[in-house]
Amino acid sequence: MTTDGSNGEAVIGDDEVVESWATEIHDQSVDWVVPLNILPYSSHRDGSIFRDTDEWKKEFRIVDRSETNPTDDCSMEDGVCRRHRPRRMVQIFSLKLSKIPVHAGSVELYGYIAARDDLDGLLNYVVNISRDDPIIVEQGSLINMVPKRGIKLGYETLMEYDMKIKTGGSEKDDLQLIDGVSVIDTPDTFHRSVFTCRIHGDCGAIDISASRLDEAVEATVEVIIPEVQGSKLDKEIQLFDGTIVEPRGLGRSVVAVVMRTQMHLKFKIGSEPSGSSEYCCSFMPHCHGHATELVKTGFASISVKVTWSSLPCRWTTLHTLLERYAHDK
Repeated sequence: MTTDGSNGEAVIGDDEVVESWATEIHDQSVDWVVPLNILPYSSHRDGSIFRDTDEWKKEFRIVDRSETNPTDDCSMEDGVCRRHRPRRMVQIFSLKLSKIPVHAGSVELYGYIAARDDLDGLLNYVVNISRDDPIIVEQGSLINMVPKRGIKLGYETLMEYDMKIKTGGSEKDDLQLIDGVSVIDTPDTFHRSVFTCRIHGDCGAIDISASRLDEAVEATVEVIIPEVQGSKLDKEIQLFDGTIVEPRGLGRSVVAVVMRTQMHLKFKIGSEPSGSSEYCCSFMPHCHGHATELVKTGFASISVKVTWSSLPCRWTTLHTLLERYAHDK
C-alpha cells in the first residue's frame, strides 16, 4: 500500500499501541527473523505436493485449487448476526523480497503466496502474479498484497507459495525463488506482537511481517477519487501503487482490526517528503455494516468506504460447503 514518497496506509491500533500497515514495519531494524520451515513433500516444481496421503494435505484439500470467497451469508436475528463474530486472525503487514541472487539487480517476479485456514481450506491469495505480467522488483522491495478475505489463525494455518524469477526464456528456464508450504500456528504467536518470518528458497528469500490479532474483524477498505481539481495538475497524487490524474477507484484492501480499537487511514500526498501533506481519518470496528468518509485535499477528494464483516464459524462454513457439493451433484 506504499509507493515512492506518497502513500495511503492503514494504521491499526489505539492511542497506546499503533501498528502501521506497510513500510513502517520494515523501518524498524529486524534483527530476529524466524525461518519458516517448509513441510516435506510440498514442492510444486516436482509435483510432490499433489502426491502421497499426508494428513495435512487431506485436511486442507490441497488438490482443490479453488479460491476462497469473501465473507458473506449473514444470519440475522433481531438485528444481530448469529453466524459471525470476532475471531483470532493473522494480519500480514508486508511481504519483502529479502534476498535474490548476487548482482541480479532488478528482476521480474511472478507466482503466488496464499493462505489456507480451517474455514474452508481454499486458497486465499495474498499475492497472485501471472508470468505474462510480472512485477519488476529488487532486493529489499515490498510486494503489494491483495487478499480476498481475512485469514483465520487457528492452531495451524498454512502458507502455500510458488514464486519464480522470470529469465526471459520459457518457464522451465526460470529461477525458483520459493516453493512449498509452511505452517503459522497460534502457540508461536502473541496478540498484537509483530513477528517476521523468512521463507528461504533456491534463489532467494521472502520476509513476511505479520501479527496475531485476537477478537478481530475484517475491514474491507475501498478508496475512490471522485473529483480531481482542474484539468491539468502540476503535482500528481500517488496512492498505494497508482498515480491519480483523473477520477477513478483504487480497488479494495482487506485488513484485520481488533474490536474496541481504531483503524486509522493515513494518506500522504506529494512526491517529496518535504513537500508532502498528510490527511487522516479513523474508523471504529463493528461486526457488520459500513462507514464512509470524504477527505478533501487541495488537489482532489478522497472517498473512503469501510465495510465491516466477521469470519464465520467453522461449522457454518462446513455446512455451506456440503450444501454446495450436494447442489453440484
